[in-house]
Amino acid sequence: MASATPTASAEGTVALEYDGKSLSLPLIQGSEGEVGIDVAQLRNKTGMITFDPGFGNTGSCRSAITFIDGERGILRYRGYPIEDLAAKSTFLEVAWLLIHGELPAGPELERFRRETTYHSMVHEDFGRFFEGFPKDAHPMPVCAAAVGALATFYQQPETEQSIHDSVVRLIAKMPTIAAYSYKHSLGQPFMYPKNALDYCSNFLHMMFATPCEEFVADPILAKAVDLLLILHADHEQNCSTSTVRVVGSSRANLFASIAAGISALWGPLHGGANQQVIEMLDSIEAEGGDVRAFVDRAKDKKDNNRLMGFGHRVYKNYDPRAAILKNACADVLKAKGLASRQLEIAMKLEAIALSDDYFISHKLYPNVDFYSGIIYKALGIPVNMFTVMFTLGRLPGWIAQWIEMRGDPDTRIARPRQIYTGATARAYAPLEARGQ
Repeated sequence: MASATPTASAEGTVALEYDGKSLSLPLIQGSEGEVGIDVAQLRNKTGMITFDPGFGNTGSCRSAITFIDGERGILRYRGYPIEDLAAKSTFLEVAWLLIHGELPAGPELERFRRETTYHSMVHEDFGRFFEGFPKDAHPMPVCAAAVGALATFYQQPETEQSIHDSVVRLIAKMPTIAAYSYKHSLGQPFMYPKNALDYCSNFLHMMFATPCEEFVADPILAKAVDLLLILHADHEQNCSTSTVRVVGSSRANLFASIAAGISALWGPLHGGANQQVIEMLDSIEAEGGDVRAFVDRAKDKKDNNRLMGFGHRVYKNYDPRAAILKNACADVLKAKGLASRQLEIAMKLEAIALSDDYFISHKLYPNVDFYSGIIYKALGIPVNMFTVMFTLGRLPGWIAQWIEMRGDPDTRIARPRQIYTGATARAYAPLEARGQ
């Protein structure tokens, strides 16, 4: 399994001036030329810390997995452009690439495909685990709890082999867990995985088949799911990935760390954004479909309407994943024989926003959430499962980041500092002296 590749320090230092003193801080340079200031010794040598809410200017690790240039709209996994992987690869190939650092050779891919196929079924006792949840429980906390519970079924001491086994089990069983969470909410019987089906066709089978009649997954739709999973497979040090690393830094096992990542992804500011896009499009349609009026209201700071699916914390250009999904939308809708009013509204929104000075000046371009929700809905996947789909895709990235973190000699248990703003030392007052 791949691990982080340490990079040489950039030439030069940065001088920090404070209290008439000076401290030289070394520079670190990445393989794509980005430069960071190494502040690892700052507190030891000065007693000071940095203050960076949201960690938007702080590098927490070296990583050789994913490169993003938000200004130029570039996303690469292990050096491969996302456009090439989306057009030429499969999700299982990409998962191997992220975890192992290289695209798999034929025998490696075949062995990995076989392993993930024959580990897709869950223990019968584990299946009964879902019975303890309310029928209306959101699938995300159900998935988080189920992944955490896997640690109770696989409790071997950690070795290279046991970690490999855990990786295979997670990738193999996650579609089963996701589908079971959905079936439980409907009160329908769970459908066992079928070893004859590919990864995404098997997922669609477990989601939509019933014992009453035969279900055959449309290969075009299975390919669309595969594409969506590839586009979500990793995205550098985002909230959920950082959570996986932070939890893993305590030497928590892989199942516990991934469960924490799922919980972080559940937040509406992270994985729930594509659901908000669908709700926005539904709202525009319900109000008569006047896209221009909605855009004007979204620009008004006094109005509560927001243009969902535009803008990104990292990308200040067109999200490359959104460009890929825009084309995929038409293929899915054609395969389903649908004419999507939502897609029509979305494309009008995009056209207006991309020509509007307000959105151009604020660098608000469509992101991956803008089109992914439309595809999920066309596939028949309910809105409350959108974030679960995100989880399925992001799983190999989380795993790769966890493995890399474990093998990085610089890894320490995560322990951010703070600037304390509370009361200073004061005398304890007995109960009778505290007033009413």
